[in-house]
Amino acid sequence: MLLSFFSTIWLLFLFHFFNAPMGRTKVSTLFANKHNNNNYMLPYSNTIRQTLVNRPNTHKDRFPFSLFELLRRLIHSSIPYDIFFHFHSHFSLTRKVDGDSKTEEEEKVYSWLYTLAQSDKNLVFEYVRSTERGLSFTEADRRLRENGPNVPLEYSFPRWWHLLWNSLFHPFIIILIVLSVLSFITCDSPNGFIMLILVFISVTLRFYQEYSSSKAAMKLSEFVKCPIKVQRCAGRVVQKELVVQVDQRDVVPGDIVIFEPGDLFPGDIRLLSSKQLVVSQASLTGESWTTDKTAEIREDHSTPLLDLKNICFMGTNVVSGTGTGLVISTGSNTYMSTMFSKVGKKKPPDEFEKVASALNPQMLPLIINTCLAKGALAMAKDRCIVKSLTSIRHMGSMDILCIDKTGSLTMNHAIMVNHLDCRGLPQEKILRYAFLNSYFKSDQKYPLDDAILAFVYSNGFRFQPSKWRKIDEIPFDFIRRRVSVILETEGGHSQFFGRFLLTKGALLEVLRVCSFIENFDKDEISPFSSNDYQRILNLSEDLSNEGLRVIAVAIRKLEMPQICETSNGSKREEEDIERDMVFIGLITFFDPPKDSAKQALWRLSEKGVKAKVLTGDSLSLTTRVCREVGISTTHVITGPELEQLDQNTFHETVQRATVLARLTPIQKQRVVQSLQTIGNHVVGFLGDGVNDSLALDAANVSISVDSGVAIAKDMADIILLEKDLNVLVAGVEHGRLSFGNTMKYLKMSVIANLGSVISLLIATLLFKYEPLTSRQLLTQNFIYSVGQIALAWDKMDEEYVKTPHKSSERGLSMFMLWNAPVCTLCDVATLLFLWFYYKAYTDVTQKFFHSAWFIEGLLLQTLIIHLIRTEKIPFIQDVASWPVIFSTVVTSAIGIALPFTPIGKVMGFSLIPLSYFGFLVLLFLGYFTVGQVVKRLYILVYKKWL
Repeated sequence: MLLSFFSTIWLLFLFHFFNAPMGRTKVSTLFANKHNNNNYMLPYSNTIRQTLVNRPNTHKDRFPFSLFELLRRLIHSSIPYDIFFHFHSHFSLTRKVDGDSKTEEEEKVYSWLYTLAQSDKNLVFEYVRSTERGLSFTEADRRLRENGPNVPLEYSFPRWWHLLWNSLFHPFIIILIVLSVLSFITCDSPNGFIMLILVFISVTLRFYQEYSSSKAAMKLSEFVKCPIKVQRCAGRVVQKELVVQVDQRDVVPGDIVIFEPGDLFPGDIRLLSSKQLVVSQASLTGESWTTDKTAEIREDHSTPLLDLKNICFMGTNVVSGTGTGLVISTGSNTYMSTMFSKVGKKKPPDEFEKVASALNPQMLPLIINTCLAKGALAMAKDRCIVKSLTSIRHMGSMDILCIDKTGSLTMNHAIMVNHLDCRGLPQEKILRYAFLNSYFKSDQKYPLDDAILAFVYSNGFRFQPSKWRKIDEIPFDFIRRRVSVILETEGGHSQFFGRFLLTKGALLEVLRVCSFIENFDKDEISPFSSNDYQRILNLSEDLSNEGLRVIAVAIRKLEMPQICETSNGSKREEEDIERDMVFIGLITFFDPPKDSAKQALWRLSEKGVKAKVLTGDSLSLTTRVCREVGISTTHVITGPELEQLDQNTFHETVQRATVLARLTPIQKQRVVQSLQTIGNHVVGFLGDGVNDSLALDAANVSISVDSGVAIAKDMADIILLEKDLNVLVAGVEHGRLSFGNTMKYLKMSVIANLGSVISLLIATLLFKYEPLTSRQLLTQNFIYSVGQIALAWDKMDEEYVKTPHKSSERGLSMFMLWNAPVCTLCDVATLLFLWFYYKAYTDVTQKFFHSAWFIEGLLLQTLIIHLIRTEKIPFIQDVASWPVIFSTVVTSAIGIALPFTPIGKVMGFSLIPLSYFGFLVLLFLGYFTVGQVVKRLYILVYKKWL
């Protein structure tokens, strides 16, 4: 009887007063903002998820800020980072950068980077206390000991005992352990042993699944040492510069690094020299296009931080070109670390675990973990690694999926689209000259060159480059922003005979050197007019609004004496050559959407999951991609526009918008949080870059890919081994199946327990003896509980899987109030039948009553599965899966046969007449009839069932 009374206690009290969120959170500490707003701010400390290892801030105030110390430092001409900030913060206005207010540590980082971007190179060396020769090995070692390893956030995967601890100290498990202890205290040892067995099975199942997933994720995130070329100085008397390779973790502020294509920047870098340097900042911004960088510039305050041309950021990489740079920030003082300073938000409370923990039927942990493990195994077949089992259930409840466009919706590489003249008409001549320029350039080939060559080869054009001979080349640089090749051809064809200068590059830079324009419609070359200039700019703007990237192509025919070849050692006059050119047209490029994206988004929409695109890319490019994959572009907005909105308007806009472009990492996080708190949505986020880490940490379901950066994979609950959104569709289906089967058990258990408790109280008042002995009650509960495990293999109605579902306290309360009385009515009918028909109210008939009540209670709790599991009429409109049918037959057979066996005699049962089984047939027919009527009325009122 102990278990039933505890069920009553949990039902009547904990269910209504259980307000503490019991869900397993991703982070260990929450730092709330001191200001009264809805933004999560972590002002003074980096916090991390449970799977990470916390490391204190490596930045230290090495000397107290005093007048004497300041004078000492000024005398030695050293202005370190911390002293500089005191001056800068007092004598400069605080800027609102990247659409969000900043903490003190973030303001230090931003101010430091802006100041060095505006400073002369010589002054930059003074700021970081370095020299043009680099640091000495001794000084570098000292700084490494002082600042610590050069990592923005140290992380490690949880050890096996951490996973075991988390599996054991789960709210469901703790409650079962407490109940088992109480059972032993009250001398109800069999019940205590049964609950401990259930605890063991549930903990083992959860630990095994999460440990296996953790090992798989660890293999994906194995740390690979990244060697960095660093210039150091050595020698006591005469110092010499040496270029050595050190691990990225050992780079310190003041180091001079040397980089080339493919290298990662080991910290925030102020460029000292550069040659045709092109950098990818996709890991920070999400933008698929590359960025030009140059050392020969001094920036100002008006330039956005990530657009600074002479600053390269930790985590970005070199696409092409070479250069040297001075490391100005490492580790926790880098721009990348400002993203991690906001990692650690506590997720919204898990309503399901909150409700389920309050009620906690015995088999709930085992049923939940079995359902989730089944889903994890099914997703593993679709090449997914499920790191957190609860994420499968959240996927079933997910109604909004936020996607970072780069690599998720698109192929993440450029393809050439068209070759247009000044009037927007395709012309083969434009393509010919663009192809020859890309074909003959010997400098670093850019992705756009590969796209042009691929377009020509794949479309069957034959431009015969073998008939051309390269004379010279003027490589790309960041001042001219164009590349030119000088070609010569021999032959009788008048159009292509002689020497030509072929130029392609940024539109405005090419227009700057053009004096003529080719009018293909008139087959003539005319002087370049202001009308021509405006028409080309309008065409470029229209193409950009369609999401296309544009470069220009121009040509000039040269006289033989005009070129002094580099083989003769003479210097070219580039400015004299690149002049009076003929503008011929534009080449357009596009990052195409994946073939599978449109189908996957349509399938998700069918299942009630709305897609929102949260990206750092431009609005025009993003809207074009979204239109092609079927995402509505009626309501779109950019990060700078969101920045100007007040709090209420911000939330309203976020709920309505489907495309949000040019977002910073912090804005992505705020959008996800707004959808969760204000919109009451269950939000999933798919991203793979550093710029996605905040949103991944905030989302209910965080999803990354195996090619993503380490921090994104660590934040993720689910890792996709292939970038295919169709895998997410399958995940949603598995999640809803797991959630639905769990809700079946939860609702069935609470109404059966409540109905049984009321029936037992009534029977106790009517009869002189207890309705069932503790041994009989425990046996009934054990047989019934084992049979319920089959629910994990049940199917769901098609209508249920089509829409997302969430649990709620009020919904479960109403479900109990409507359906529990049906169970009690059935039990009361049995009591009356036994009282009046069999006269089973005396001590003589006690064994008979126990046998009859045992069979009726077991069959009722077994058959109730079929009434609750579907909205339809059980056994007629819908039949359960074969494991559930098999479990029902076996459980019922055991319950009916037990009184007729020797075991039944030991337990105090007696034989049952056949007439009683006839009554049970009529009873259960009546139960299903009344239950179905109540079900239809409930659905009519609340518009849902499970």
